[in-house]
Amino acid sequence: MPQAIVHIALVVRDYDEAIDFYVNKLGFELLDDIHQWEEDKRWVVVAPPGGVGTTLLLAKASKPEQEPYVGNQTGGRVFLFLNTDDFWRDYERLRAHDITFIREPKEAEYGTVAVFEDLYGNLWDLLQLRAEHPIAVRLRPR
Repeated sequence: MPQAIVHIALVVRDYDEAIDFYVNKLGFELLDDIHQWEEDKRWVVVAPPGGVGTTLLLAKASKPEQEPYVGNQTGGRVFLFLNTDDFWRDYERLRAHDITFIREPKEAEYGTVAVFEDLYGNLWDLLQLRAEHPIAVRLRPR
């Protein structure tokens, strides 16, 4: 039976500032922004352009105990991995949008990678996997 992880919840401080960052700086698509009146929250989903996999559910911290996790969902480790078909194009585009890279590009056995942080400090890998890498093969259209 085929299964898929559809959303990953990313705890954010504010819906609108998060949408602005992910859509206007990272170039993601806004797929949903629905106010859920009964819970006084929004269902906000973004995804990389052209992506067909997992999406991000931007989930506003709604309780004091959630607030410390904004920007630190993985204890300082890289949290999300944004694969691209053209590393240098996207690296330069992100730099032009004032994205902070905390580790400069390097070649690794699996491909080209650099680490950047989002507006809250979560760490991301921007990477272009080598064509023969098992995940790159899995991502190809069938």
